[in-house]
Amino acid sequence: MFSKRTWLVVSVLLVLAMALSACGKAASTAAPAETTAPAAADTTGSCGADEFCFGILLVGPYNDNGWSTATYLGAQYVTEKMSKVRFLYADNVNTSSNPNTTAAQFAEQLLARGAKVIIFNSDDMKDGVTEFTAAHPDVPVIWLTGDFAWKDGQRYQADMKSESDLMGRMEYGKMIAGCAAALTTKTGKIGFLGPLINDETRRLADSAYLGANYCWTKVMGNTTPLDFKVTWIGMWFNIPGVTLDPTQVADDFYNSGYDVVISGIDSTEAVTEAKKMRDQGKDVYAVQYDYEDACSVAPDACLGVPYFNWGVVMLPVIQSVQNGTYTRQFVWDSPDWKDINNADTSVVGFKKSDGLSADASAKLDSFISELAGGLNLFTGPMNYQDGTVFLKDGEVATDQQIWYMPQLLEGMTGDSIAK
Repeated sequence: MFSKRTWLVVSVLLVLAMALSACGKAASTAAPAETTAPAAADTTGSCGADEFCFGILLVGPYNDNGWSTATYLGAQYVTEKMSKVRFLYADNVNTSSNPNTTAAQFAEQLLARGAKVIIFNSDDMKDGVTEFTAAHPDVPVIWLTGDFAWKDGQRYQADMKSESDLMGRMEYGKMIAGCAAALTTKTGKIGFLGPLINDETRRLADSAYLGANYCWTKVMGNTTPLDFKVTWIGMWFNIPGVTLDPTQVADDFYNSGYDVVISGIDSTEAVTEAKKMRDQGKDVYAVQYDYEDACSVAPDACLGVPYFNWGVVMLPVIQSVQNGTYTRQFVWDSPDWKDINNADTSVVGFKKSDGLSADASAKLDSFISELAGGLNLFTGPMNYQDGTVFLKDGEVATDQQIWYMPQLLEGMTGDSIAK
């Protein structure tokens, strides 16, 4: 049961949220103090008569140094490339921070303030996407990570004619992250700090393992099996009393011989704990996630970060709505292999950090070149974690098999299904 003090805090937060809504502003909560993400732009108030506005719902704080920051910066990129365009936003759109307000209700607020397009930035907002599109079938909706517009997908919704899905093939970014970890580990033990368990998170954890295992065996020539362990905290970020504490999970990894931790969550606990451990004399590192500058909180403790460059895929869709040519689409784009860190062309990149040695950096570049040249790590023989066959010898996984990944892979330790 909640204590009286907890209920008092909840009551104060609810009153504050209602006050903000009455003023026509998006409700949000404070970001962690250690964040180095950019300051908020002026996205309050309503859209001006001479402006084209789009709205965006962020599952976490806009300055979380992770997923929501990357999405926020993607929206800023759009406004920099288009004239008289502004975006409105609401952050912390999740049931923990705002238990009495749904994603659809937040979307309604942004629509009332003049947004012509609504962007939902999390798979957790599936119900909100469904509810809002039913109420406003002609309003363009963009769902980041979604698949309702994918005709070959399992969740295709033919009646959502104005809803589109955007996603980058972060599988490649995670493979690069896994390779960087394998090139660096001295114990052969790599931890994966996972969020909640679903198709997306399983396929990204699997991708990190495939990259790590390839570089551990093929590049480094090791014959002993790699120890690759996944621990899920239960959400994209820490919710005290609800999720596992990611700080404790990271510490448990480092204190039990896992000298590299790959983060799959939206915040920076993996690298901040690696920094603390390094200050105590431990030779450990982390790989961050989502946001290009996520390693900036502890560069020496970080090997790098696979990140999303959302503006690349957002821009053409927002432009099409403004000029009246918008059509429904499902986008799942690969990196620009000519330059994966090109801010104008590559939706997925990998930014190295100071913790990556010169030798590991060179080997990582070679691995990236192999991926660019057609190396497909989702090629059999390959089994699921329970030993059943995923891919026969020489068989290449289809997009559907990868997207709807039902289990972790054989060779990985950790839960495949939420308990």
